[in-house]
Amino acid sequence: MQAILIAADHAGFALKEKLKEYLTAKGLAVKDLGVYSKARCDYPMFACSLSREISSSRYKQGILICKTGIGNSIVANKFPGVRAALCYNLEAARLSREHNDSNVLVLGAAFVKADLGKRILAVWLKTKFSGSRHARRLRQIKEIEKKLSLRAPIENPKH
Repeated sequence: MQAILIAADHAGFALKEKLKEYLTAKGLAVKDLGVYSKARCDYPMFACSLSREISSSRYKQGILICKTGIGNSIVANKFPGVRAALCYNLEAARLSREHNDSNVLVLGAAFVKADLGKRILAVWLKTKFSGSRHARRLRQIKEIEKKLSLRAPIENPKH
């Protein structure tokens, strides 16, 4: 069984820890890419680390958490093959998987508390991609990514 990746900045640390416990209790393997405390940090380096692993196909799914989720979403979606979805409710989580085959769930800890986060995560994990007309759209996204692909590998941002 492949692990699900998880990463957060200082604002998402507490929610990350609760979601890690939840995933482990469900029998899922979790690889934590940081942060490991509430000490202030910059979110781009953590979003970059997780997104690089998804983009390279070393891992299939990940979870990113910051204060609003917006910054992590911006960083993650720079990576080819990453389809990061910022979800604040159950329906968005379901549709992000069903229609977009999202592979990174992004949560904003300022808006999503632990109980809702667990419910969103449960829906996101159990929902399958529906294919059909949505598969055509994913092919279009992959074609756009090919045309826009970067020539050099992306490194973690410097402090």
